[in-house]
Amino acid sequence: MTEDLGNEQTVVRLTDVRKEYGESVALDGVSLEINAGEAVAVMGPSGSGKSTLLSMVAGLDRPTSGAVVVHGDDLGSLNEKGLALFRRRRIGMIFQFFNLLDDLSALDNVALAAQLTGTSAPHARKRALELFEELGIGDRRNTYPAQLSGGERQRVAVARALMNRPAILLADEPTGALDTRAGEQVMDLLLDLNQIGQTLLLVTHDQQLATRCASRVIDFVDGQIAGERSLERTS
Repeated sequence: MTEDLGNEQTVVRLTDVRKEYGESVALDGVSLEINAGEAVAVMGPSGSGKSTLLSMVAGLDRPTSGAVVVHGDDLGSLNEKGLALFRRRRIGMIFQFFNLLDDLSALDNVALAAQLTGTSAPHARKRALELFEELGIGDRRNTYPAQLSGGERQRVAVARALMNRPAILLADEPTGALDTRAGEQVMDLLLDLNQIGQTLLLVTHDQQLATRCASRVIDFVDGQIAGERSLERTS
């Protein structure tokens, strides 16, 4: 599911990143590195800068100052078209509320991610089918999102995020909209992905998710890194 990063071990590097929204400072001098194969959870209260950090790594927003480098790409040097291509090719994103297109089947939701990068429809569908089987939802491929359970929708969203073999998988509260059982299944899935080499960056309020899936937790307070701790993941 992942691609070989060769000798490039640092997938994400933020250097003294500051982000201002008018008078408000969302990130205040954040420096951070994430290496290939790591699973990093970012935790902190609402408004602490967690989601802004995710937006920076995804190329969805630009820092006011400082540098963001992901998989060798200096995002500050890319124009809007370049950032769009970067997101499609290098970033996989999982959202709290799935963000699936209601008028497309599960399979078409996933295949579309590859078609947007220029992959032919037959090749996109072939890879999508492979991912559906790997994620245990092969029998739901022709189902529309409204007919899927929350856990199934999140698995479809994970398949979509993995379509283009991203350098890093970003997850924003990936269990926040799920019941306990479905949330635990998604945690297991993220852990399995990381154990086969997928780099993960999770933003979560869920201590259980962080403990289960991450090997490193970064605590954010008021736009700054307040602490960092290594974890021994629970099985």
